[in-house]
Parts: sequence; C-alpha cells; structure tokens
Amino acid sequence: MADENVYSQNLSLDEIVFENRNKSYGAYDIRSQYPRLLTKSFIIGTSLFLVAALSPFIYLTIKNMNKADEVQVQADLVEILQEDKIIEEPKEEEPPPPPPPKEEEKIEVIQNVVPEPVKAPKIETPPPPISKQLETQTGLVAQEGVKAPAYTPPPPPPSTGTKASTAEVKPQVSDTQIYNEVEQNAEFPGGINAFRNKFQNSFDGSAMNGDEGAVKSEITFVVERDGSITDVKANGKNSDFNAEAVRAIKSIKNKWTPGKINGQPVRLRFRFPVSMNFDG
Repeated sequence: MADENVYSQNLSLDEIVFENRNKSYGAYDIRSQYPRLLTKSFIIGTSLFLVAALSPFIYLTIKNMNKADEVQVQADLVEILQEDKIIEEPKEEEPPPPPPPKEEEKIEVIQNVVPEPVKAPKIETPPPPISKQLETQTGLVAQEGVKAPAYTPPPPPPSTGTKASTAEVKPQVSDTQIYNEVEQNAEFPGGINAFRNKFQNSFDGSAMNGDEGAVKSEITFVVERDGSITDVKANGKNSDFNAEAVRAIKSIKNKWTPGKINGQPVRLRFRFPVSMNFDG
C-alpha cells in the first residue's frame, strides 16, 4: 500500500491542494491560471505606461519633422557715419535803441489876483401890469378861500351818579359742533333713572355666556338738537356686552330734551356708565 503523504515531485502546489477534490470548481481554474494572468497584466500595464510616458516625445518629434524650414536673414552691421555738426555763426548784436528824450517839466506859475470889490445891484420886483391889477376883485364880493378842517366837538363828560352801561357779549353757538359741557344739560323724559330702566328692559342677557361676572362699560352717544341720539359707542373689555349695549340703546325711541347754550339747543355728547353682574 502506497503512502498517501508521499507526493510526486512533478506535482504542482495546486494539484497537491486540490488532490482528491472537485477540480471542476472555479477556484482550481483561477489558481492554475493566476501566474499566466499576472504575467499578461504586467505586460499590458507596462506597455500602457510606456505609451503614456513616450507620447509627448513622439508628439514633439512629429511636430519638428513637419516644421517649415527657418529662413535665416543675414544682417550685417553697417557703419553709420556721423554728420558734422553745423556750427551756427554768432549773430551780431543789434545796438540798443536810444533812450527817449526827457521832457522838461513845465512849472506853472500861479499868480494871486485879488478881484476888485463890486457892489451887488438891488433887485427890484416890478409891479404887475395894470391889466392884471384890474382883474383882481376887491370889495364886498365873497371869494372862496382855504377851507379849514371840520370841527368835531369833544364828547360830553359822564354825569356824576350814573354808571356806564356795558353790553354783555355772548359767545356764538355752533349748529354742527359737538359739545361736552353745556349750560343746560340734556334730559330724558322721566329722568336718567327712567332711561336706565328702559335700557335694562331692552338688554338681552342671552347674548352673554352667563359666567362673565361683573362687567363694566361706558356708553357714549350724541344727543342731537332735535332730541334724537346718534353715534352710539360702548367702551368696555367685553365685546359681546358692548355690542348688546349699543343695540339696547338704539332700540330706545324716546326723544331727549337737548342741551342748551344761551338758550339755544346744541349737540351734546352724553356719557352713560353701565355695570352688570352675570353669575353662572
């Protein structure tokens, strides 16, 4: 019986590993072809690297081969002869013009001449001619003269024991202005308590939730000159209460006695505070 642990020297490592195993499995083919694939990959990679490295040199070589021949221009230096400097002849200086002749200063001689005194002749006004004198009216005929200002006699002094009468000036009353204070306040028929009772009877408590507790508001409206009310507003924290209060005030149709200033009816802004208690 041969020893199973003794292997032939011609066997490869893969044959030893896959001995008595399924060699048709892919791992055996991969391991057996690995050296050949590695050598092939190395050759291809090296070739690609050399192509990439040598491409610039190949490109420059082809470019130099197709380059046009350079045209050489032979430039010889030419000696430049310097021209002789033109020497300008000096111009003869013109003699300066002669100075202008000096004018002799004229000396004026002022002689003091004393005038001889001469008597001033008398100026006499000749009388008007006789024809002008005859035109002058004299005698008893009245002539218009300068009118004096009219004389205004002074006012007579106040008599003792009597007082000067002073007229009382009353302020003007406006028909459109809304007053906050008047001399005679506006009144509701039956008094303010009657107005309050009508307001309470007109107020619909169902508009409230019933658990608000004490609710306060100030209702303002304008009592017109004919006794009607306009511009009703309620200033309170509870909006539902304010809306119902305005509706209740507008539902009262009784007319007021308007407020008066100097006996004349005026527009008056009336304030009506309201407080109600709603317990749940």
